[in-house]
Amino acid sequence: MTVAFNHTIVWSHDNRASAAFLAEVLGLPAPLEWGRFQIVQTGNGVSVDFMSRKGRIAEQHYAFLVSEAEFDQIFGRIRDKGLAFWADPARSEEGEINRRDGGRGLYFLDPSGHLLEIITRPYDTGRPI
Repeated sequence: MTVAFNHTIVWSHDNRASAAFLAEVLGLPAPLEWGRFQIVQTGNGVSVDFMSRKGRIAEQHYAFLVSEAEFDQIFGRIRDKGLAFWADPARSEEGEINRRDGGRGLYFLDPSGHLLEIITRPYDTGRPI
């Protein structure tokens, strides 16, 4: 059997709001509810399972590989929502897009403060998806 990544649990202040935000911004199907989770299914079969938690939530980083056309659509939704975005994970290049490895990428925050990233090429590969 080949080992494959299946899902991750993302702590959030409001699992419904965070899951809906991710699905909407990325243009994915509406989240599914399963017990205490709101589940966002990605195109490669990996799910992002949001669970509410009270108190402090440690910031995490989640990167999503998208096509050039999807990047344009997602970037449009980010701008329409008036979200801040950065070219780098340190958030020092606000309002910029990076062009690493011949692709495009940017970072933005979700409602619980997690740093989300969209990229059109895997880093250090130089190959499009």
